[in-house]
Amino acid sequence: MKMRIIPATSLAALVALSTTPVLAGGFDTPVADAPVPTAPPPPAPPPALGGDWTGAYGGVQLGYGDVNGSGAADGDDVLGGVHLGYNYDFGTFVLGGELDYDFADIDLNGAASVDSVARLKLKAGYDFGPALGYVTAGVADVDTSIGSESGEFYGIGVAYQITDRYVVGAELLEHSFDDIGGSGVDADATTLTLRGSIRF
Repeated sequence: MKMRIIPATSLAALVALSTTPVLAGGFDTPVADAPVPTAPPPPAPPPALGGDWTGAYGGVQLGYGDVNGSGAADGDDVLGGVHLGYNYDFGTFVLGGELDYDFADIDLNGAASVDSVARLKLKAGYDFGPALGYVTAGVADVDTSIGSESGEFYGIGVAYQITDRYVVGAELLEHSFDDIGGSGVDADATTLTLRGSIRF
């Protein structure tokens, strides 16, 4: 029987192959799972613009009146009264109406005296949250010692909610009256009042 002699180089190659780890079908390097995408958090709601001024209110005012009449019929003094109104808040725009009445005793250099003034107001303003800035205009009726007369007025005001129910503010108004009581006396008047109101 013939023996085949395997060359040494072939034998070495065989040993090397038998000790080499098998790569095909071997262990794979674990791959981390891709993160599952998540939906972004919903956006925060926008901050609320404005407060809530809708509703009826009533209160009192106290202030100062300065009257410039024809000739020497001028005078100034304190005045004060009451008011009652209603506002409707459309978001940042506020529309309202108001009745107010001021008692007065303003001497016009002996020519006459102003006893009271009543007003019917239309108000339009901007809602700043707890604060309300507004413009106002309407019809006024003045009662004096020489008669009464209707005229017009316009002005500006501001109100501030101390609480949901209590409001403080200030108002500056310009009035104009012609031929008071048929006397031929005309008068312009400026009033500045501080106001306190309760919301119903």
